[in-house]
Order: sequence, then C-alpha cells, then structure tokens
Amino acid sequence: MSEIERTYVIPLRNAYRAPLTKRAKVAMRIVREFLKRHAKAEIIRISPALNNLVWSRGISRPPRKLQVKVKVTTEDGVKVAEVEPLEGAGSS
Repeated sequence: MSEIERTYVIPLRNAYRAPLTKRAKVAMRIVREFLKRHAKAEIIRISPALNNLVWSRGISRPPRKLQVKVKVTTEDGVKVAEVEPLEGAGSS
C-alpha cells in the first residue's frame, strides 16, 4: 500500500460569495472539491479538527484560507485522502 503525504494551502475566498448563513458549509464543499482535483482521490476524509477549525468562528465567518496536510492511500483499489490541519495553522 503506497502512501503519499503533501501539504496544501486551500483558498476559501469564494466561500465569501455565498450568503452569510451558508459560508462555512460552502467552505467545506470547496475543501472537498479542491482535494478531489489536486490529490486525485475519490474519497475524502476530513478530520474533526479541520471541521472544527472551519466552523470555529461560526457559520458566517470561515477562514480565508487553510493549511492542510493530506495523506493519500489506496484502499481496495480506491484512492482515499485523509486531511487534517497543519500543526500550528489557525491556532491564533
């Protein structure tokens, strides 16, 4: 089983085009789409820590960008990306 580990900075500025009451939800969708495109994985597993980071300031003010660490593995012939926040990112 091969494993690839990379770091990405995911821009979430387009989430601010959405209505106030949907921005964090749109930001999570942007994260999934970004990782499908760049990690070329079919299944995206977002860690609870990353979810809490996006939702930490509420639904209307998600972060403008995220630094994440992605591990891509193959499980039963399907690429799976496990994503978690980079250490120290968003802690302030």
